[in-house]
Order: sequence, then C-alpha cells, then structure tokens
Amino acid sequence: MLKVRVIPTLLWKNFGLVKGISFNSWRRVGPVLPAIKVYNVRDVDELILVDITASCDDSEPDYESIHDFSEECFVPFTVGGGIMHLNQIQKLLRVGADKICINTAAYTNPSLLEQAASRFGVQCIVASIDAQRMDNGSYECFSHSGTVPTGQDPGNWAKTLEARGAGEILITSIDRDGTMTGYDLELIDQVVRSVNIPVIASGGAGTYEHMRQAIQEGGASAVAAASMFHFTEQTPAGAKAFLYQFGIPVRSNYSPVQMA
Repeated sequence: MLKVRVIPTLLWKNFGLVKGISFNSWRRVGPVLPAIKVYNVRDVDELILVDITASCDDSEPDYESIHDFSEECFVPFTVGGGIMHLNQIQKLLRVGADKICINTAAYTNPSLLEQAASRFGVQCIVASIDAQRMDNGSYECFSHSGTVPTGQDPGNWAKTLEARGAGEILITSIDRDGTMTGYDLELIDQVVRSVNIPVIASGGAGTYEHMRQAIQEGGASAVAAASMFHFTEQTPAGAKAFLYQFGIPVRSNYSPVQMA
C-alpha cells in the first residue's frame, strides 16, 4: 500500500484565508504566507490552496501571489480556483505550483484536462469534485464553488475525469464541509470504487479517527482538512502518529509512537 498523505487545505478569498460551513466561507482565519510557513514545520505531505471566488468572478489567477507563496512552500503545492485555460496552467506551473486543481472548467471546457495531461503530465492534474446529497439520497456534483448544479453523478463524473487525464481526484462533501462531524464515507467509497487513481477525501474532518475512517473504510489514498487544523490543537504530525497505530503507512520525520 502506498503511503497515505495528510494535506491541509487553504481556502483563499480576497487576500486572506477563510473557512465556514457547507461552502459558506465567511470566517477569516488569517493571511496565507504565515499559514504556509507554519505548515512547513508541521510534517505535512502537501498543501492545497484554492481561490474560492475566482470561478464565480471569472478572474485571472493571481500569479504574483502564487509565486510568493510557492517561494515559502517546501512541500508539493497544489493550486486551484478559476483555472479555465491551458495558458493559465502553464503560468501557474512556471511560478511555482506543483499541481493544478481543476473543478468548474472540467464542466465548461471539457478538453482542458486532456490538453493539460498531454502537455504537462497526469501527475500534476488534480480533478476536484464538489458533491451534495440530494433529498432522494443520491449525490450531485456542483460547479462554481458549490453554487451551480451540474446533473452529474460523482462516481460517473470521476470516471470521466480519469479518462480525460486526471491524475487524482479530490472529492469534497458540500454538506460536511466545515462541520468537523466526519467525512461522508459513502460518497468517498462511491468515487474510490469508480476510478483507478488516488482519491483525496475532503469535507468534514474533525478528529484523527475521522481520517482513519476515510482511509480504512472509505478507501481514500489521502485526507485533506481545513477547519480541524485551523480551529483545534490537532496537527498533521499528530494525525500521522494516530494513523500509524492502525497500520496505515504514512510519511513521517517523527517517532511514530509519539503523538504530536
């Protein structure tokens, strides 16, 4: 089994980081650079930074800021938000992004993933799915930061994204986002069973046990979290120590018997 990754998620809105519940990101949690510097020394495997207003505003990525952030980020750095064209991906990779996260453009510009994977390699293309449970118990994918229903089923859409060239899938539960009540294991399992590429679980992490469940019960290859790391004393290193106790392989620079 490949080593499981623990990935903090940074939601970027109007020059600062924010967090809320169910994609209503109203609570400010500070500037980006200090957060990146803190995570550099907290044994994280990767960082994901998403501009949550770019797709709705149809704005260009802030390449200058991404360059500044990447200069201070010493782990693989995934950047998303408002990415609609191949030249934007090229510019982001040139200013320091290691991976590109694509959501809305996968619906509106279907050839983008194929073009990006062909030109830059599948290893740097992360396809993001934001899904919500409907009244009938099924799930539906949403674009534009969870505001526009697409009619797509997460499992089938994940298959499509893989076929188009995605190297991994980031699946986020809109319902669980920011609640810290646990990941939607049914949603994760649905996506994991649909593809043969790594799946990152997101939306709802509040404890280390939630992360274990996402991996061992949901089948996720990696776990992402925001509120859990912003608003509690739990850390990525602590998560890895906990996961190691359950036989889950993790990357670490600490003694696995020590909870950090």
